[in-house]
Amino acid sequence: MLPTLALVGRPNVGKSTLFNRLTASRNALVADFPGLTRDRQYGRGRVGDRPYLVVDTGGFEPKAKSGGIMHAMAQQTRAAIAESDVVIFLVDGREGLTPQDATIADLLRRSSRPIVVAVNKSEGLRSESVTAEFHELGLGTPLPISSAHGENVPALVDHALSLCPPSSEVSQRDDEPERIRVAIVGRPNAGKSTLVNTLLGEERVLAFAEPGTTRDALYLDFDRGGRHYTLIDTAGVRRRGKVTEVVEKFSVIKTLQAIADAHVVVLLLDALEGIAEQDAHIAAHILEAGRALVVAVNKWDALPVEARAPLKRELERKLGFLAFAELHMISALESRGIGGLLKAIDGAYAAAMAKLPTPRLTRALQEAVTRQQPPRTGLVRPKLRYAHQGGSNPPIIVIHGSALRSVPQGYRRYLEHFFREAFQLQGTPLRIQWKTGANPYAEPASHRRKRR
Repeated sequence: MLPTLALVGRPNVGKSTLFNRLTASRNALVADFPGLTRDRQYGRGRVGDRPYLVVDTGGFEPKAKSGGIMHAMAQQTRAAIAESDVVIFLVDGREGLTPQDATIADLLRRSSRPIVVAVNKSEGLRSESVTAEFHELGLGTPLPISSAHGENVPALVDHALSLCPPSSEVSQRDDEPERIRVAIVGRPNAGKSTLVNTLLGEERVLAFAEPGTTRDALYLDFDRGGRHYTLIDTAGVRRRGKVTEVVEKFSVIKTLQAIADAHVVVLLLDALEGIAEQDAHIAAHILEAGRALVVAVNKWDALPVEARAPLKRELERKLGFLAFAELHMISALESRGIGGLLKAIDGAYAAAMAKLPTPRLTRALQEAVTRQQPPRTGLVRPKLRYAHQGGSNPPIIVIHGSALRSVPQGYRRYLEHFFREAFQLQGTPLRIQWKTGANPYAEPASHRRKRR
């Protein structure tokens, strides 16, 4: 295991900004908005040749009442503290010491973890004056930093890592296996976080009946059956006209980025809500990104039996363009259908990353043309000569020939379907690209100009 540093503090002290600084990423949402982060977010950093893990947490409210979202956020923070080697306790140098800081310090003191107090937003201030009152916390010498500008951050990390177990006890190998990145996307309250928790086998992310609980895109590693996955829990995507808050707009952007970053996307639908226009919009984003896809209808167990056949017909009518994807009826809450869902994810990943040999592609192309030739355009019929693979995720098939600009969309779809059947590529979209070679007998343009 790598050394693990947990970032803890009250809302809006700059934990997510420091997380992004330490991981050299923009994975955590950052805005001048208290309580933006809710779940714990993991990332990897490195100092010299020493890698480490860093955990971002939501604003800590130790005395939050049970049953509410703030209490659930506090539970997430406590879990991060428990699994850490060192806690970096962030406070705000501009605001000074607050009663809430003192309450958090009391809890951290009882955690038995080494604590480093980082006084954030200290840029432009004298170190002695900005840290003076934080000595009252009794957690050692406070370090002035600026997570936004990077001031003193390397020194903070060096100090925190010096408090971790010695290298003989902590593996520093950075040989993380290749993981299948799986993004869970859908409308708000479809059960995405519940599905993530079920797959992980723990209450890893907040799952509330309140839409919009998840705001960030969370990357979560887990292993099952000898395979390695990274689940990406995303915020629910609503229709553009209903997205009004700046925070929610950022969440939608993070979801679209997660789709682009994934190998496989699980489009989660709500059986009780039916198939909405927004589900089709989300599916269109996935297709545009070219990502492998599995469609899962959640809460199937709660849907009355007489309503199931009509819902299936609605699926075929509204999402017929996703026929290449496997469809699974599941219950994330009751853990039903999860094994089949994972098997479909594995299959979609294999299809998206498949290697297609040029001889087999060319033979398949010739067979497809033999069965159905492309239509003529005037006196010209396009000639499709050979094919090779141009990329993966999604598989790209480059077809060489002549007069290919005249090939209609209908024939392109025919070829996509033919190749998918020939190579058993269920679960992934295909891309067909045309490449017309120059005519070796055509007179060069320069010669034609000279004749004029």
